[in-house]
Amino acid sequence: MALARVHDEAELERFRAVQRLCYRCADEVAGTLEPGVTEREACRRMRRWLRERGVDDWLHTPFAWFGDRSAFRGFKVPTQFLPSGTRLEEGMPYILDMAPVKDGYSADIGYGGVLGGNRIWERLDADLAAYRTLILDLVRERRTFAAIYAEVDALIERQGYQNRHSEYPGRVIGHQVGIIGGILPKRVGFPFGVRFLQTIGRELVKERLEGRSPLWNGAAQSQHPPTPGLWAVEPHIGFRGVGVKFEEILVVTEDGAHWLDDDLPHVHRWARRETTT
Repeated sequence: MALARVHDEAELERFRAVQRLCYRCADEVAGTLEPGVTEREACRRMRRWLRERGVDDWLHTPFAWFGDRSAFRGFKVPTQFLPSGTRLEEGMPYILDMAPVKDGYSADIGYGGVLGGNRIWERLDADLAAYRTLILDLVRERRTFAAIYAEVDALIERQGYQNRHSEYPGRVIGHQVGIIGGILPKRVGFPFGVRFLQTIGRELVKERLEGRSPLWNGAAQSQHPPTPGLWAVEPHIGFRGVGVKFEEILVVTEDGAHWLDDDLPHVHRWARRETTT
């Protein structure tokens, strides 16, 4: 995995284009969701949509989590993250998550929504906006990744919610993304792309030798200032069987940071809510 040149705007634009493609996919597939559709069918729709628009590899294939699965309720083993036969119902929250690669450039996004109305989801989604600001501010302050993770935990506790990203493998709130290449075939070792598995393994070894990790969590390996590069950041909170998250790319430089793109569905949704309250 070649890390992005964070000061090369042309290269950043390639990543931005893939991220926007993901959000277009999520928006369009979300518009097709109706009572009775299963997680597996939603994932088939996302995968087909992306393939038709030039996606040729994966960090991971699409995920969908409906109802209390959006909060990872009862998850004990990694296979429970895989798309299931759970059917969407009126009032159910959902999360669509995808990480495609197009011409070597990758993105990883999370998109939350609800079918119909759900007051708990609305409250969680409104509160989720604070995490985008908090994470960016603390990265700019050059706080360690582990310290930022702890501050996110503290905000979750103050809001009275549960940390759901701690349920991901490695308890990650983020991970590096880059340009995926190599001589291995573009195949999936479900649900991860074979090339991605090879490159993330190599990066784990390389970064460990430098006292860092391409995975961002609260462990000792994250006790270092933010590493320059592109980071897919995914704070995920839950309450009473409702889970909400966003996931998007953060650009980290040697002395600063910015979100790769502000023209995103959740950012616009939060702005609209601000103007009506």
